[in-house]
Amino acid sequence: MQADLTPVIAATAQWLTSAFPASGGALASVLCEVQARQAVTVAAWLRYPTAMDAALLDMAGPGGSARLDWVTGADAALGDDTDAHAWRTWVDEVVASWAACLLTDPELAARAVAALADGSHGTAEPAGFRRLVAPDDSDRSAAALLRHPDLLAPVADLHQNQLLDRLNPGRTLIA
Repeated sequence: MQADLTPVIAATAQWLTSAFPASGGALASVLCEVQARQAVTVAAWLRYPTAMDAALLDMAGPGGSARLDWVTGADAALGDDTDAHAWRTWVDEVVASWAACLLTDPELAARAVAALADGSHGTAEPAGFRRLVAPDDSDRSAAALLRHPDLLAPVADLHQNQLLDRLNPGRTLIA
């Protein structure tokens, strides 16, 4: 089941780490990538909880990163070489937005990991998502940009209400 979402998870995590890169050397890059991949995996499993959902995504496609690139200002730096950025067609905007929400709120991330038990991806052990739900100082330092609420707000705000609805069905919005 997870293999069906692998291209979307990989591309969306790559988009996040490209838009909000690690601060530091090779170890920081790896720690940042792991956190992005964990957040994107949780978001993708929540967004596409069943085999049918994943199959529909496979048929329809995830939509690409165009709006995300525009929101973050990355579209200006892409250039005209579309072949160099073909992986961006596998980016899922909603998954990226949900992952941004999870990266900036460890409590929400813990609730999201707990909610995975409702899907068909098997039981998700919180320990498997430790860097997402309980980042230590080295995680936070490596992913300072990736976890910065103000920087991620334009991405997180795109679909945050859908994530909150998924985690709290029937909740009342207070304006």
